[in-house]
Amino acid sequence: MAVRTVLQLGDPGLREVAKRVSDPAAPEIRALAEDLSDTLAHWRKVTGYGRGIAAPQIGANLRVIFLRLPGETAWPLVNPEISWRSKEKIVVWDACLSFLSIFMQVERNREITVKYQDLGAKWHEVRAGEERNLSELLQHEIDHLDGILAVDRITDMKIMCTREEFEKRHRQASPYALASARFKA
Repeated sequence: MAVRTVLQLGDPGLREVAKRVSDPAAPEIRALAEDLSDTLAHWRKVTGYGRGIAAPQIGANLRVIFLRLPGETAWPLVNPEISWRSKEKIVVWDACLSFLSIFMQVERNREITVKYQDLGAKWHEVRAGEERNLSELLQHEIDHLDGILAVDRITDMKIMCTREEFEKRHRQASPYALASARFKA
């Protein structure tokens, strides 16, 4: 469909709570998922980053996220909600297409369960953990639907760094190194 502009840090649209989708099977929701797919693919090609994107990031204030994990099929999630969180936490590197020049460490739940609808309105449930870094990715994207950004969850301001410093000092020990290698394959 279309590569859409990604809202950047400071845009008030990123802080709005997204509205629930009343009809996940509606043609406009399928079109939104295609725009999310095209936009994410564009960013991935240009920057080498991007495993997921949320509708508010392209100015659509709806509870839709889109994931494209290395080697897997595209995965749109409509009305996703975290129904369970493990008590155990992890600290992970995080970045965002809405401020890709900044990398930070954030605290996330090690495991979560997410309920969501597909584009046919059927409900699903997925248990996500550290495998494929799915837990942290889903938490990041669902946060976008609630107007919460990764910068709100920084564990230590002293560890925040620019993209250049992250590439030089931390990428090889992060999930981004693995994702990058798989996307090039």
